[in-house]
Amino acid sequence: MPYPVAHVLFFVFCISAAAVYAIIRSIFRRELSLRDSIQILLLLSIGSLSALLPDVPAIYNLIVNGGSGHCWIGPVPTHSFLFSFSAFMYGTLAGLIAYGKFSKAIYLGIFAEAAFLSHLLLDDAHEGSCTYLYPIYNKSISVFSLMNVSFYENGLFNYLIKSFLSVFFFCFVIMMALFALNQLGFEFKYRSKK
Repeated sequence: MPYPVAHVLFFVFCISAAAVYAIIRSIFRRELSLRDSIQILLLLSIGSLSALLPDVPAIYNLIVNGGSGHCWIGPVPTHSFLFSFSAFMYGTLAGLIAYGKFSKAIYLGIFAEAAFLSHLLLDDAHEGSCTYLYPIYNKSISVFSLMNVSFYENGLFNYLIKSFLSVFFFCFVIMMALFALNQLGFEFKYRSKK
């Protein structure tokens, strides 16, 4: 398991790299107001806390069970899509409190979900698997091990499908973050040369 700071940095600088670029560009152009700064701090805090959410039960397990098992809260694994719904709910609730509009709060929930999924991706890359599909499938699955398949052993079609799925999941998490950021005020568009 990577350290908590690695999860936050991975989310901020890899998954949300376009937002970091937009923020730095706005700072150098002196376009950032106090209101914009508060908005950015809200996004960074929700994203950072959501990126750490799968490991928060380690504190619970330490207090209640006297152990340091960090992947379970009761019978539910925290490194799963089922538990990731808690990040979505957390982000949406925080968005409702901050913005007062459900239409805008839902995008903060999507942003929090992308942060949570970035944690799973980093743990998968480091440890080799997560229980993504709990309760449908109770065993650990590794998205990154799918990229390590042999063309000769699996055939062309199997090789292409496994490679596509692993890269698609990573791309999907980045696109979730970009979509949410775009809806929350970050502008991403193509400028044609005139």
